[in-house]
Amino acid sequence: MGNVVTTEKFFYAFSKNNQAALKVPSGSTVVIETFDCFQNQIQSQDTPFNTVDWNQINPATGPIFIEDAQPGDILKVKIDYIELADQGLLSTGPGLGVMGHRIEKFTVKMIPIVDGKAVFNERIQLPLNPMIGVIGVAPEDAPVNNGTPGAHGGNMDTTLITTGATLYFPVFQEGALFGLGDLHAAMGDGEIGVSGIEIPGKVTVTLEVIKEKSIPYPFVENDEGIAVIVSKETLDEAAKAAVEIFVDTLLPHTDLTIAELTMLFSAAGQVQVSQIVDPLMTARFFVPRSILEAYDVKLF
Repeated sequence: MGNVVTTEKFFYAFSKNNQAALKVPSGSTVVIETFDCFQNQIQSQDTPFNTVDWNQINPATGPIFIEDAQPGDILKVKIDYIELADQGLLSTGPGLGVMGHRIEKFTVKMIPIVDGKAVFNERIQLPLNPMIGVIGVAPEDAPVNNGTPGAHGGNMDTTLITTGATLYFPVFQEGALFGLGDLHAAMGDGEIGVSGIEIPGKVTVTLEVIKEKSIPYPFVENDEGIAVIVSKETLDEAAKAAVEIFVDTLLPHTDLTIAELTMLFSAAGQVQVSQIVDPLMTARFFVPRSILEAYDVKLF
């Protein structure tokens, strides 16, 4: 079967102390099986709130040790394919998400996946956007719970992290110690109710080490362009930091001044919300591919 990591190997916090589930050379393709964010504990809309073990949330499969990855490198992660199970779920409750102050009880809705659609009810079938909520590498310092995003990645809940996208992570530890989980069949930007359509599945990725380059936060690239993903205490801080990081990243590759690049980004760049419900807020700044092509820039 080649390189496969099953749900027998998982963790609840990204950490340099996690034991590798698999070691692979740079350039390897790996199939990663995942639980849903509840570790498959909820199988019915009648599941009581008090039967869910909230210590078993957001398990990530792995970690995977990538040979030759050293602190200061970049880990390139191409998402080749996301395979979903045939049923997911949505949930919300008191104190959860944006509307938790007006919701009186924990509520679960099972979502069948039928003919390439997520069936919300007899009137509404949602298009699928299979994406990865938790994905990243071991952080520089103390362990970081999988529910919290940061410079290492983690629970970024970013809708751009889907089939065909490529992510770039700063490497903080030898081997990078990469892992992922928390798949969604569909999720809106913001994840306002604190869950997308949570679902188990399998993700096929190709992992490659990039030497002699470094980045402060993760980037995600697709056919349309590239974005930096930043998590901070507030959404304002995250958005502003994302803009400044992208300015500093692109500036050396052009003959533009900071003022000129700022004006260009003001006209053509997009500040986008990833999520507003986790312990840190996550925003991204997206730049169209045409801007980079105009200066023949390849950042990675």
